[in-house]
Amino acid sequence: MLRESSQHPAPGLEQSPGGYYSRKDVCRLLKIDPRQLKSWERQQLVPKLTEYRFWDLLALKQIARLRSENLHPRLIRQAIEALRKYASNSSSPTKDVRVYKDGQRVRIQIGKQKIESSSGQLVFDFAEPEINKLLQLPARGSKSKGLREQLQNKLEADRWFERALELEQTGAPYERIVEAYKTAAALDPSSTGTLVNLGTVYFNGRAWAEAEKCYRKALEIDPNYALAHFNLGNLYDERGYMAQALRHYQEALRLQPNYADAHYNLALLYQRQNDLMRAIRHWKAYLKVDATSSWADIARRELAKIEPLMVVRGHKSEASQ
Repeated sequence: MLRESSQHPAPGLEQSPGGYYSRKDVCRLLKIDPRQLKSWERQQLVPKLTEYRFWDLLALKQIARLRSENLHPRLIRQAIEALRKYASNSSSPTKDVRVYKDGQRVRIQIGKQKIESSSGQLVFDFAEPEINKLLQLPARGSKSKGLREQLQNKLEADRWFERALELEQTGAPYERIVEAYKTAAALDPSSTGTLVNLGTVYFNGRAWAEAEKCYRKALEIDPNYALAHFNLGNLYDERGYMAQALRHYQEALRLQPNYADAHYNLALLYQRQNDLMRAIRHWKAYLKVDATSSWADIARRELAKIEPLMVVRGHKSEASQ
């Protein structure tokens, strides 16, 4: 649930005296069919709630518009997660938020700040018309020529990135997707989003060494990129390198304490290692973040299996004293 702090309702949204909206109010105010809301909950675009605050409504409003533009649910989830991350880290969120489709990308603008939807990181981004204006200026000296070349490469890299996303969404052959991301990465080597996406394509294709290179390169550029740490944890977990997996999951949580997926995977990892106390702690932490999805049902089931074992262990420990 998105945190509210010094917020004001968006135009047309009148908040109840208690600061909450009911499901019925949400559907009426945003003109959302209740069945549509349930569908978004099943797709895990939004948590299932009985009471909503301002930021929940804001997320729903953005989802409604993006779905009307036929944007892929995975990209919407990334954008909404970035919005949640901003809300949880900001002491005074603002209603001046835009989440919009730009080609095959989702872009987020909060006031004058732009956020990368795939990572939640602040970015400084030129609009394409501004880049084109700069490219048309006469180059004077080596520095100007270098800037022009950087801008050209950045613009071309963005096009290849969007092409790669489009290929992924349409189920294109693995080789074509890899080639598109590799071209984008070559044109803009500092793009952590491109590197992580390429790494994930490699990961899904079980090209472990290549996936690891991509994730590690993203972390060289940005050591505080929680998603890259989490993905590296997944890679090591999949290959059975538990110590490395543990380290990267923990780092992802240090950077983003409410990282639900990291809590979930850590709980599974500790459970496999028979460290039930830590497993229980992370299952409970996961359920504080996500209490309604199908994954939450699994978390509750695992908790129900291992909590009684801790009681038995406690009795045995007492008896041996």
